[in-house]
Amino acid sequence: MSALGKLLRTTAFKLTLVYLFVFLLFAASLLGYFALNTRRLITEQITNTVAGEIRGLTEQYDQGGLRRLVTVVELRSRRPGSSLYLVTTPNGEGLAGNVGALQPGVLDHPGWLETTYRRLDSPQGADRSALVEVVQLGGFRLLVGRDLEERERLYGIIANAGRWSFALVVVLGLAGGFFVSRRVLNRIDAMTGTAQTIMAGDLAGRLPVAGTGDELDRLADNVNAMLDRIVALMRGLTEVSDNIAHDLKTPLTRLRNRCEQALRHSTGEADYRAALESTIEESDELMRTFDALLMIARAESGHARDNMSDFDAAEIARDVGELYEPLADEKGLALKVEAAVAAPVHGNRELVSQALANLVDNAIKYARPNGGLNGEPAEILVRTGFEGERITLAVEDRGPGIPEADRRRVVERFVRLEKSRSEPGSGLGLSLAAAVARLHGGELKLEDNHPGLRSVIALPRAGPAAGTG
Repeated sequence: MSALGKLLRTTAFKLTLVYLFVFLLFAASLLGYFALNTRRLITEQITNTVAGEIRGLTEQYDQGGLRRLVTVVELRSRRPGSSLYLVTTPNGEGLAGNVGALQPGVLDHPGWLETTYRRLDSPQGADRSALVEVVQLGGFRLLVGRDLEERERLYGIIANAGRWSFALVVVLGLAGGFFVSRRVLNRIDAMTGTAQTIMAGDLAGRLPVAGTGDELDRLADNVNAMLDRIVALMRGLTEVSDNIAHDLKTPLTRLRNRCEQALRHSTGEADYRAALESTIEESDELMRTFDALLMIARAESGHARDNMSDFDAAEIARDVGELYEPLADEKGLALKVEAAVAAPVHGNRELVSQALANLVDNAIKYARPNGGLNGEPAEILVRTGFEGERITLAVEDRGPGIPEADRRRVVERFVRLEKSRSEPGSGLGLSLAAAVARLHGGELKLEDNHPGLRSVIALPRAGPAAGTG
C-alpha cells in the first residue's frame, strides 16, 4: 500500500472528513439562515417603502383627482434612483410614470407580486426584476415598485462569500487532516515497528512516548508497563526454572541415594522401614515445595481472583495463632495475637491465611528461644492494624532479623540467606506472601523490630462495594 493510501485509510483522516462534513453542514445552515433572513429583511423594507408611497399617492388622488396624481407621479419618476411608477387608464394606456414595459397581465392583478420590467430610458432587452404593488383608483390603475437589484446583489455577495468560504474550509480541512493523520500515522508506525521488534524476540524495546499526555501516550505507557510486567514474569520464570533445577536436584539426588543405599545395605525389615519413612518424609518436603510454587504461580497469574470474597483478617490472625501456638510452645516461644478489632478485607481467604502462616512459621524457625526478658520466653506477636485505607497483618519476632540490604532479595523464589541454610525450608515462604499481597493490591514490608524482624502484609480495606467485584 502506498504512503498516500495508508494516510487516507487512517482513522484520524476519516474522523477529519467526518468533522469537516459536519462543520460544512452547520456552516451552510448558518449561512443559509443568514442569507434568507437578509433577503426577508430587504423585502420587508421594500414592502414598507412601496406601501408608504402608495398611501401617499392615494391621498394625492383623493385630494386632487387624476390630474394631481399624474403630476406627482411625473415629478417623482424623474428623480435619480426613484422607485417605479406607472399610472394607466382602464384599458392599460400609460398616463404617467417611468416604466416602459411589464410582463403581460401584471396590471390585471391588484396586489403584490414580483415581475420583470424595463424603464422608459433603458434600451430594449434590459429587463430587470422588481417587487411591485398594483392598486385601482376609480377606473385607473396605479403601480408602485422597487428594483430588486440591491437585494439580489447582497444575496449574491453572501452566496459568493459562502462558496469561497466553503472552498477555503475544505482545503484547510483536508490539509489539516493530512497533517494530523501524518503525525498520528508516524507515531503508529513507530509503535508498530517497536511491536514487531518485540514480537521478533527483543523484549527490551518499548513504545515511544511523545510526552504530550494524549491517548496515544497513555496507551504507550500502559503497553510499556505491561511489557515490563511480562519481562519481570519471564525473568522470574527463568529464575524459577534455574532454581528448581538447582535446589530440587539435591533432595531428589538424596532421595535416590537413600533408596539405593537401602537396597544395597539394608538387612532387615527395620532397615527397610527406616529407609521408607525417610523417603516419605523427603517426598513430603518436595510436595510442599511444589505446592508452594503452584500457589505462587496461581497468585501471580491472577486466577485466584475468581474466589475472592469479604472476610475478617482479624479472624485469620486468631486462627493462625491458635494453629501455631503449640509449635511455638514446643520451641520455648510465646506466641501472642492482638486482633480484637474487625479488619474487613476483600480477597482470597485461603491465600491470605497461607501467607500469614508462612510469616509465623518463619518467625518460629528463626526466633531465639532465650531472647526474652526477665526470664520470660521470647515473644512472637501477631497483630492486625490499620494504616490509612489499608489493613495490616504483622508478625513481630525477636530473631536475627534480615539486613536491610537483603530485604528485597529474600522475597524472590528459593532465596535463603547463609545463616538460614541449616534450617529446613525451601525459601518460598516470603515469595508466596509477597505474591499474595500483590494479588490483592497490597504489599509485603520487611522492617526492623529492634531486634528481630517485623513482617507486614498490607492489604486494601474492604469498602461498601468490595463484595461486588
